[in-house]
Amino acid sequence: MEMNAYQQAALRTAASKDKHNEVFQLLLGLVGETGEIAEKAKKIVRDQDSDFSRWDTEDLTKELGDVLWYLAMIADYFDVPLETVAQRNIAKLADRQQRAVLGGSGDNR
Repeated sequence: MEMNAYQQAALRTAASKDKHNEVFQLLLGLVGETGEIAEKAKKIVRDQDSDFSRWDTEDLTKELGDVLWYLAMIADYFDVPLETVAQRNIAKLADRQQRAVLGGSGDNR
């Protein structure tokens, strides 16, 4: 599925942009869903000696889907096509790789 097609399909399940505090709700949803992934990772570290091969990939796939939905909705809220987000991220990473600064820190490396 193409990124913009996903974004448009996902929009069918979204609330109106005009809903009071909608962008704030979307941001909190994104943080919450990524937190769920982090919590499950913590339990693998704590309970399974960091053996990530034991991660339930079906469950992970569902959680990543929730993160993707929120990301797509936030991008749409600001009229940014998801494809643009993906393309710019790849271009940024390619530039960092070319300059050998992938492993550094800071937004503007």
